[in-house]
Amino acid sequence: MSQHLPFPTSRIAVVSITRHGIALAGRVVAALPGARLFAPEKFATEAEAAAPGAAACYAGKTGEQIPILFSNFDGIVAIVSLGAMVRLVAPYLVKKESDPGVVVIDEAGRFVIPMLSGHLGGANALAGTIASALDATPVLTTASDARQTLAVDLLGRELGWTFEASHDEVVRASAAVVNDELVAVVQEAGSPDWWQRHANGRSGPLPGNLVPFARLEDVEPERFGAVLWISHRDEPAELAPRLAGKRVIYRPPVTQ
Repeated sequence: MSQHLPFPTSRIAVVSITRHGIALAGRVVAALPGARLFAPEKFATEAEAAAPGAAACYAGKTGEQIPILFSNFDGIVAIVSLGAMVRLVAPYLVKKESDPGVVVIDEAGRFVIPMLSGHLGGANALAGTIASALDATPVLTTASDARQTLAVDLLGRELGWTFEASHDEVVRASAAVVNDELVAVVQEAGSPDWWQRHANGRSGPLPGNLVPFARLEDVEPERFGAVLWISHRDEPAELAPRLAGKRVIYRPPVTQ
């Protein structure tokens, strides 16, 4: 299923290093208007034919292009073996909050694999879009995606929501969601259609371990593995000690 991307398609680079891969890359570029195709200069003719006006050819080793692509693009689609791509990008990884989303496609165009920054970097969403265009199978290994449940770090992103939480709080809340612990979802503000418009394209019912509430004060924090609070309010001082370490606060735009 095609999914909303967290960055414009003009910020996507498609990389291929073989003649047959370049033909497939042309189909990927066609599905992502504004994307650029990068290929070795020995395949310049094939690259221009596959992606007219959108091809850029380079001299030297493909590995030398990786830091350039990391600096200039938010999404990288590589028609390269998964193992080779792991080795190519490894020296340039920093953290998931800033690394680009990287997707790998096999040369036959059968499988689309989010390899890096699946959630925050948008690789999972990008894989879904490409898989739809190629009639391929997206290979999602992120637990929340594989189980079609809520991704704590993406909740409300398409609606302009931001979240406030430490890294440890996000990890704890995410683990609670995918391990079927009870998780309180308290919505006091914002659009109510956040599940249907979820970044991962959820269409089924809300998972049973997510328990909705209308007011934070109605929640007994001790009963829940995590508390996801959607509100414009400041955190109540009397509840802060009981919520410590297990709450994620979402801030919708004040117009919602």
